[in-house]
Amino acid sequence: MIEPIELFSGVIPFFHVAEQLSFRKAAEQLGVSTAAVSKAVTRLEARLGVKLLRRSSRVVALTPEGKIFHVRSREAVASVRAGHAQLTRSRGQPRGDVRVSASFILGPSIVGALPELAAHYPDLIVHVELTDRVSHLLAEDIDVALRVGARTSSTIVSRVLHRPRWVTVAAPGYLARHAAPARPADLARHNCLRFVDPRGRTLPWWFAEGPAAAPSPHEVTGNLLVNNGDLLRTAVGAGIGVAQVLDFMVADLVHDRRLVEILGVFSAPGPPIHAVTAPERSRGANVRAIIDFASAMFGPQRRNAPPAPIVPGPSRT
Repeated sequence: MIEPIELFSGVIPFFHVAEQLSFRKAAEQLGVSTAAVSKAVTRLEARLGVKLLRRSSRVVALTPEGKIFHVRSREAVASVRAGHAQLTRSRGQPRGDVRVSASFILGPSIVGALPELAAHYPDLIVHVELTDRVSHLLAEDIDVALRVGARTSSTIVSRVLHRPRWVTVAAPGYLARHAAPARPADLARHNCLRFVDPRGRTLPWWFAEGPAAAPSPHEVTGNLLVNNGDLLRTAVGAGIGVAQVLDFMVADLVHDRRLVEILGVFSAPGPPIHAVTAPERSRGANVRAIIDFASAMFGPQRRNAPPAPIVPGPSRT
């Protein structure tokens, strides 16, 4: 009979190889040699009496038995990590690995905050993945996901980090050449830089005609469409045209007066930013540290900047 401890000693190396389909990458994640990972998997296969992986000089692939064992090992590894998180929580000090998935649009904000995060939690090892796809938290071993938009699932724990607003901005140089619009309808005379979402849809711009008015979409036109928030920041900062973005995307540029907010009285609320996690991980010290830090990252002290003045200029339209 196989002793459980002997069997489990090879599960972690196998799991990492199965996730990466690479012995080298698995060894890097575990901090051991490739040879050690290979030997551990070989011993595991011998104990089970089946081949879990097909190996060649170029390719590593799961056998049918390997695919079954991979699914089961994921559950086992998740349980071990949950136990580790619980022990970490009992010590109260964030330390070790924490895996964070975030929307691409949040990438610049996260990157800018990483030095401060490292200073606050020097023992925390943060793995960040940027993606716009829907993540399956436990199956993909994700501790915290940061997403833009409503969260309705009853199987996750969700916390609102920030309720942004749509801001319409332009560079001072652009406004020196083109008179600032007074109303959303005036955008028909401006070059509007537009965003294309992951589904390929060109997003409308949103405005509210008054404090109590419901936001309504406005179609605009322009000569540039992009599917990346960084590109949109760069383009509007270069003075190509006017852009509408979520406030946190350009808070630093507005604060430094490299961009000017226009049509502010018509600003409409945007989709909320959420932190989501699986219920069984929501109380871990590492998870709480990331969520609390992300909440502060989008807090009032970071997003409330003195408004830059609108630069008057002659219209060329």
